[in-house]
Amino acid sequence: MKSSLSAQGSLSRRVLLSSLAALPAVIGALHPDHALAQTEPLPSWNEGSAKTSIVDFVTRVTAQGGPDYVAPAERIAVFDNDGTLWAEQPMYVQLAFVLDRVKALAPQNPGWKTKQPFKAVLAGDMKTLAASGEQGLTQLIAVTHAGMTSDEFAKIASEWLATARHPRFKRPYTELVYQPMLELLTYLRANGFKTYIASGGGVEFMRPWTERVYGIPPEQVLGSSIKTKFEMRDGRPTIFRLPQINFIDDKAGKPVGINQQIGRRPIAAFGNSDGDLEMLQWTTMSGGPRFGLIVHHTDADREFAYDRQAHFGKLDKALDAASANKWTVADIKRDWKKVFQFQE
Repeated sequence: MKSSLSAQGSLSRRVLLSSLAALPAVIGALHPDHALAQTEPLPSWNEGSAKTSIVDFVTRVTAQGGPDYVAPAERIAVFDNDGTLWAEQPMYVQLAFVLDRVKALAPQNPGWKTKQPFKAVLAGDMKTLAASGEQGLTQLIAVTHAGMTSDEFAKIASEWLATARHPRFKRPYTELVYQPMLELLTYLRANGFKTYIASGGGVEFMRPWTERVYGIPPEQVLGSSIKTKFEMRDGRPTIFRLPQINFIDDKAGKPVGINQQIGRRPIAAFGNSDGDLEMLQWTTMSGGPRFGLIVHHTDADREFAYDRQAHFGKLDKALDAASANKWTVADIKRDWKKVFQFQE
């Protein structure tokens, strides 16, 4: 599942996405319908302007006969994934998978001990890995994500996610989903919205688990992809993964992907970084009732605090654009009663 790696160790979202294009199948653990029995909308949201703006918008577009009424078929809402629906710090989940996968394959490839960028991964030398740039990441992807069937890779990725733990919270990554956003997804669907993911992350990485975790079925998930081809292998039909980029669903690619795959312009968009800027613009700057929201990570105690200088999930241009375009900014520290379901 939003340039290049610099010698200083910065890792831009676009290069990562260009290299990680599609990480398949994982198994989720949480389900947004846990919140269905709520007596009021958005119980994990504090009272304030962010919650009020959401409820007011939904009320307006669902009021039959009202001036802002929108027919159910046109109630499309799109959500970024990394940093909007689940945690993206201290690194994207896709990158954590890449690094672990290289280490797992190392015993079968003794030459990696002296060959970059594999040597840097095995030594935990992130500075040297960063200096390897896009070419280095492409090499890592070629050996960890391509050259196998989609089913084979799905099994590998699923097994990794079943055992991998977030370095800070020591929990499965699928538990690092935002409870207030799960409630928001449920609230929108209860009011006739169709919810989609439009993520820079790999579409095949997300589709197997998004229905379990978010209640969003695979056909409503948009993301980056690598090229694949159909092959008969040992008499069985397979989809074989190739080490070539097909589509990057980030920045200007997001509205293109939405237009191609959904065929309707959304009336609501939710993101957290500059990678979501064009999606927010495409959704909100077209007349009629429109809604945009940015999740601003401000809570270092319960999650992470980052924005303009972040290596992952950088929020700079989009934060400046929020005021001019009247987008809602959800300040995590101020607006959320809890971040994760496991928190009291």
